Parts: sequence; structure tokens; C-alpha cells
Amino acid sequence: MKRSADPADPTPGAGPLYVTTPIYYANAAPHIGHTYTTVVADTLVRWRRLLGADAFSVSGTDEHGEKMVEAAATRGVAPAAFTAEISATFQQTWAELGIAPDAFVRTTDPTHTRNVQAILQRVWEAGWIEQREYDGLYCIGCERFLTERDLVDGLCRDHERAPEPRRESNYFFRMSREFDWLRDHIERHPEFITPERYRNEALAMLRDESGLGDLSISRPKSRLAWGVELPFDPEHVCYVWFDALISYLTGAGYPDDPAFAARWDVVEHLIGKDILKPHAIFWPIMLKTIGLPPYRRLHVHGYWNVDNRKVSKSLGNMVSPLAMRDRYGFEAFRYFLLREMSFGLDAGFSEEALASRVNADLANNLGNLVSRTLNLVAKWCDGRVPAPENEGDAEHAVAAAAVATTDAVAHAMATLRPHDALAAILDLASTVNRYLDTQAPWKAAKQPDGEARVRTSLATACRGLRALALLLAAFLPNAAQGIAERLGVPDLLADARLPDAAQAWDALAPGTRIDKGAALFPRIELRTED
Repeated sequence: MKRSADPADPTPGAGPLYVTTPIYYANAAPHIGHTYTTVVADTLVRWRRLLGADAFSVSGTDEHGEKMVEAAATRGVAPAAFTAEISATFQQTWAELGIAPDAFVRTTDPTHTRNVQAILQRVWEAGWIEQREYDGLYCIGCERFLTERDLVDGLCRDHERAPEPRRESNYFFRMSREFDWLRDHIERHPEFITPERYRNEALAMLRDESGLGDLSISRPKSRLAWGVELPFDPEHVCYVWFDALISYLTGAGYPDDPAFAARWDVVEHLIGKDILKPHAIFWPIMLKTIGLPPYRRLHVHGYWNVDNRKVSKSLGNMVSPLAMRDRYGFEAFRYFLLREMSFGLDAGFSEEALASRVNADLANNLGNLVSRTLNLVAKWCDGRVPAPENEGDAEHAVAAAAVATTDAVAHAMATLRPHDALAAILDLASTVNRYLDTQAPWKAAKQPDGEARVRTSLATACRGLRALALLLAAFLPNAAQGIAERLGVPDLLADARLPDAAQAWDALAPGTRIDKGAALFPRIELRTED
């Protein structure tokens, strides 16, 4: 299979997409980190579909490994029962929040197990695997042997626990044979790993081969029986990362689904920076040995920090997406995640920061624009979208801003900067708000010759709301639908396609009956503890 060249689309980032979240480790309920990546994937899929392209997303749960056995033992249940419960929690959470992927892979699924064993057998027969004795420091949290560069003060930098010294016989994937190929591929394809800092980090790993070497891909059953059995040695199970990465193939329909080839041709992975090494180093070489082209792009985001520490199940500082939904509404939380984190950098979470961001951007800006525009239409235009008269430079400037915003959002999404896309959309809301302030239709309505100015300014504001609904559809789908319904065009988003729909500035028919509705984004008032 050979990857085709990216199509020369007139709109950047407008072609078909197969996007994956990490295959989340199923040892606790979803937290803010899982939610962020899943929301970004959902937003990308909605955006591509809004552009008229096919888009398909996959997520799942990674259910094997020693860390899972440890977590199940803490609960006093068998790993199979424990992982089934946690996996169901992930699936139910994403469904409740409206961000469920198109396909969900459990690494305990029989289809996936067959894929892993078939690939292991193929790689074994091709001479890529050999058995060796190994002596080193093993981190249960990472499910791998560590090197000194992975430690800080003798502790794993990600899990803040001391690794255990171990000596055992394992099977090794001879990936070091392809380090030169991978280094060359990354250097020749600057878009392969984004943002650039993570591309540079991957290249640094490859230049310092003492920190990599070959990959131990098995664990003896005498120590760990919970995993996919090696087809060529039933006394060993597969290393959890080798198993989990293959989920991206399983989710795409490998090997028999007729849609697999087209999906793999446009595959892009979303991950957190803590799992850069498996995705940037192990996975491309695994794909090469299988006979598949490497993924098209790897997008790496930073950590969510609470109290200046990375959010982590093992550190116990998780933030529940369902709790945030119940307290503030999920779209408010979704907006905060997408707007607050500059993709690739770390970001901090606090409920105070969420309230401040949502109140400033959504309640005071966007929500206020919706409320006052429609209240004025109800009061001065009999509750119907008015027809503009004698449009001038001010109206043309707002129309031009909507077109420019559409282009800015498209460019930001093509380079995976949802925070910048939302900033551009909120800037358009500010532009329409300033326009209303300048035109002051509430003053014009009291002047003998002000009726034309009232109709023109409110028609322009309504058109601005229509453009905002279209642009927000991928980011805040419920809010976008709420704006469309208040404007009297509930089917606006059903078959909308950008950029044409947003640039059809005068498509909102005069005379359309509006519905003021409730406040789109009520202000958040933080609860204080007694």
C-alpha cells in the first residue's frame, strides 16, 4: 500500500480524514485529559464534514498489561471484569456528552486479538523479532523498561514512582534497524509530527540511540498472564504498547474492510506528549515492517495541569467531564478546553479560570449579542428578520469580516489550532457587537426618519448571527443549533457546507420569524463552600 499525495484542495485541510484518539488505558474513569483529546477529534470530524468531506473517528480502551492487573487487584476483581466495566464507562461517557467516535476498539475484542497475533506472526517470520535476556529498570505505570533519561531523582518522570529492577527473557522487536529510515522520513516530511517541538524531540531520540535500542515486546506469563498470547510462543504475552498501537488499524477496518485503504491514506493521530515515543518511534517502524505506509500526521498536545501538576489517574488529581457537565453545562466546558489550551503547550485548569473564560467570551460577548439582537428585532421589527435598506460602508465591513473569519478559521483548523479558530470566531462576535453599538438602533427607532436605519442595522446583526452559527457548528454544536433556532432557521446546519454557506451573507430571508429564547450562555456564578 502506497500513500497518495495530499489532494490540492482550494480550502486547506478540507479533504477526507481518519482521526484517532489514543487508545485510553482502562484503569479509571475518563478525566479532563481524555476529554480534551476526544473533543478535539470530534471537532475535527465535524469541521471536515462541514466542509463536505468524509471523516471517520476512532477511540478505544487499552485493556492489557501489568498496570491493569494491579488496578483490578486493588478493586478485588478479575482483570476481564474490571476492564469491561471501565471500557463501558468510557463509551457511555462519550455518548452522554455527544462526542462518541464512529468506532470504538477494545484491545480485548476478538477481532483485535486476531489482528495482533497475525501481525506478530508476520513480523516474526520476517525476522524482525528475536529472544534475548534483559536486565533493567521497569516502570509498571509506563509498562516498559526505562533508561536514565526517563528518570528524575530516581523516579519515573510521568508517574513519580521508582521503577523496579528486573531481569527476564523477552522477545525484542529489532526496530533499531530502521532508525536511519525513520530519521530521514521525519526530516523529509516536516508536517509528519506537529507541533515542531515534538518533531524535534523525536529526532533527538533517534540521534541518541543509547536511549532507544530495540523494543521488548513480550512479557513472560510467569509474571503476567493478562495479555495477547504470542502466536509463536504461548508462554509469553504481547507487550501492551505493541498491542495497543495496532488498535488504529483495527479501528480502520484492517485488514478486510473495503474502506480500510482509503481511511489509512488520510490517517492522523491525536496524542498527549507523554506517549510521544511509542507513536513517533515504535509505531512508524511497526507499520513499515507490516508493509503499510506510516500515518500521515501525528498531532501532539500538552498536559492539563491542576495545582501545577499534570492531571493523572495515578496522581489522583483528575477532573471529571460528567461533573463539569452537571455543574456548568458541557458546552461551556468544551469551549474552555478548546479555547484555553494552545495545541502543543500545557494549560492549567481551575473552575475560576473556566468561569472567567466562559463569562467573558460566551456570556458577555456571544450570548449578549444573540440576546440583544433578537430582543431588538422582537421590539422594533415585529419579531421578524427585517430587510436592509441603503447598506453602506459599515454594513459592508461586517460582511467582509464574516468572510475573513471563515478563511481564518479554515486556516487555523488546517494547522490544528482550534484555540485560534475560536478566537477568530469570537472576534467576529465582537465586530458585530461594536457595529450594533455604533449604529444604536434603539436610538434610531425613536427618531422620525430612523426606521430604515433600524431595519438595516438589525438585518446586518441577524446575518452576523447566522454566520456565527455556521462557524461555531464544529466547535459548539448545541450552541450553534440554538442560534439557528432563535433565528428561525432550525435546519440551517443540517446540510450546510462551508465556506459557501457562511459567505452567502444575504441568505437569511427577510420576514423570517425569530424566537428570542432563553439566554444562550447564562453567566457562571461559582459556588462558595460554607
